[in-house]
Amino acid sequence: MTEALEVHTEHIRRLRGTADSTRQSLADTDRARERALRLSREMIRHSADSIRAIHRGEFDGASELIESASSLVQESRILLSEHPEVYFTGYVQDALKEYVEANAVLALIENRPLPTADELQVGAAAYLGGLSDTVGELRRFILDRLRRDDFSRCEQTLELMDEIYTILVTMDFPDAVTRGLRRSTDMVRGILERTRGDLTVALRQQRLEALLSERGDVG
Repeated sequence: MTEALEVHTEHIRRLRGTADSTRQSLADTDRARERALRLSREMIRHSADSIRAIHRGEFDGASELIESASSLVQESRILLSEHPEVYFTGYVQDALKEYVEANAVLALIENRPLPTADELQVGAAAYLGGLSDTVGELRRFILDRLRRDDFSRCEQTLELMDEIYTILVTMDFPDAVTRGLRRSTDMVRGILERTRGDLTVALRQQRLEALLSERGDVG
């Protein structure tokens, strides 16, 4: 009877100890989650602001904003070792994707080397997701040029868009691995084809106007 009572008492002690340690663990995870949310919001804000600055031609300002986002990425990586269950949540990965997009847009529009996933310290899924979003910004770059009747770099930029699509379409892995890349790739294909059509029409119009101008000069 005494032995049974001792075992029962030990059960109670362990249950209470488990409750205390579990409560502490969940509290730590909750604090990490709040921290991750803050980092993600700030990362997205800096990345989005940098892209807007890029389209305004404010490349120095864009670089500074990306640098600010980079420090947040470094801070978020601490979560990877301490709380991987938080680091790999959707909102953190979405923020990293925005960060990749900002870096890629700046590099491609400034005609600088494209940073790799390792250089940006992000995973493959976030990197590919960021590249897919970059295509929409490159379309905007082309359309802005066309509105100004500036055809320089339009065809080269379209080629970059096509190359990104070619890479994405070869990533034949489950969505659970790529975080929905197949859907993003389908959207990229649509953006690419619309841009190809817009640029083709604009180039034909340019050639027609040049031909008419030449004939007018001859007359």
